[in-house]
Amino acid sequence: MSYKIGLVGKPSVGKSTFFNAATMNDVPEGAYPFTTIDPSVGEAYVRVDCAAPEFEESCTPSVGFCEEGTRYVPTKLVDVAGLIPGAHEGKGLGNQFLTDLNEADVLVHVVDFSGRTDIEGEPTEGHDPREDVAFLENELDMWYLEILEKGIERYRSGYDGDEKHVEEDLAEQMSAFKTNKDEIKQVILSLGLELDPETWGDDDREALAREVRKRTKPMVVAANKMDTPEARTNYEDIASDPDYDHLTVVPVSAHAEKALKKADERGVVDYDAGDADFEITGDVSEEQETGLERIREFTAEFGGTGVQRAIEAALFDELNLIAVFPGSANGTASEKGVFRDCFLLPGGSTAEDFAYHLHSDIGDGFLHGIDCRSERQIGASSELDHRSVVEIVSTNQ
Repeated sequence: MSYKIGLVGKPSVGKSTFFNAATMNDVPEGAYPFTTIDPSVGEAYVRVDCAAPEFEESCTPSVGFCEEGTRYVPTKLVDVAGLIPGAHEGKGLGNQFLTDLNEADVLVHVVDFSGRTDIEGEPTEGHDPREDVAFLENELDMWYLEILEKGIERYRSGYDGDEKHVEEDLAEQMSAFKTNKDEIKQVILSLGLELDPETWGDDDREALAREVRKRTKPMVVAANKMDTPEARTNYEDIASDPDYDHLTVVPVSAHAEKALKKADERGVVDYDAGDADFEITGDVSEEQETGLERIREFTAEFGGTGVQRAIEAALFDELNLIAVFPGSANGTASEKGVFRDCFLLPGGSTAEDFAYHLHSDIGDGFLHGIDCRSERQIGASSELDHRSVVEIVSTNQ
């Protein structure tokens, strides 16, 4: 499967610049509300150390690409319409925004940490980015709560004398969020609630909606415009505030990432996405050199522009994904090439899970796997590590 990252935030915070920098697409950008109306979908990448060199091979990727031993594995990035307070009530483009988010597996919330846009995306000075973090989480929580309330009503109205389980009706109502009855039951019990909605108060229902949202729509905050002094001050304050320990906050300059990639395309610099440094390789004016050196100071301080890091934090840290290479025990090439594929799987996936990921028939005929590094046989329940190289032996191959 291809995982989808939803790019969210209020208008005019640099979401479209982030999207363009990550995907090198060309969607409209502008310092005014609702530059993006229809969602834009592009291909971004996460970096994985390629396994091929360990087998003294050069890989031949079927998707993505590989540069100097770094495999760039594709993922989908969706830039949705800007969100304003009251979106769950239909304000702004709220209904469309929330609908567009249904398919996202994880969110990157782009926040203007410079404080130069107010809560609705209008120009201002001294705005506290904490308000943006809080309002977006609240909008999502209220959206989840509305659907949760429908599930509770479904439970109440569907009672016919047979034994009923509230988690079944709630999971059915919230199925668009890719949850299930077991997860819903676990959340209810983890909050110390009874499996009976009649015993829940308003605060209980809100807490339940919030916890389901956190589990099904995990979030990374991209602290954008960090190349301004105001943003750095705000970042230091929030990074040291324990109220935000539950969030991963990544310092970002989407403008710097886009500038470096465009300069790389023109042969002005040699830059790989996510690197903390670059080399000026072309002729530049004194003004251009000054601008590039300012970007270099930023990337040196923060270990890169943050765009690539935010995407990777979303998939590897929040979703806990691992990369797995299908291979042969001796690293020899198949007729289709060497190390053609690199798949992203949920953490904790087993050899049998990997077989089913490759194809249902291969999973049905699973015999065993081979750890291609050690050339040892592994069983169906053997958990795979990040960057495992596994050959699947199946009766259906």
